Amino acid sequence: MKNIKFLVIGVLFGIILSKSEVVSWYRIYEMFKFQSFHMFGIIGSAVVVSMAFMQLFKSGSIKNFKGENIITKEKKKGLIRTLVGGTIFGLGWALAGACPGPMFVLIGHGITAILIVLLGATLGAFIYGLLSKKLPH
Repeated sequence: MKNIKFLVIGVLFGIILSKSEVVSWYRIYEMFKFQSFHMFGIIGSAVVVSMAFMQLFKSGSIKNFKGENIITKEKKKGLIRTLVGGTIFGLGWALAGACPGPMFVLIGHGITAILIVLLGATLGAFIYGLLSKKLPH
């Protein structure tokens, strides 16, 4: 019962994704064909908001629910792994017509074929977990 707030936030997030048409296969198709700014605008605004929040975390302006500073770890820089990982993610997104967040919204919309995509994503995450110690990070 104490985690009900996360369920409520998830449902609200799903409603926002649905109403903003982020889960629309056609909007994703338009984005990959560079025919519309809609998805680029949403993704770009999410990046800008995330950058602002990260700066607030680093400056100590925002604290966690216990009143402690939020510590962020610096990530290793790596052009090749970023390009390879981004390409794999983008290809999966283009082939499936959905990235991980909207998959659950699409299931809620009754699109049962996305269950295959969810199964593939879960299997991929499981395999990554098994192989992660052997992969270059």
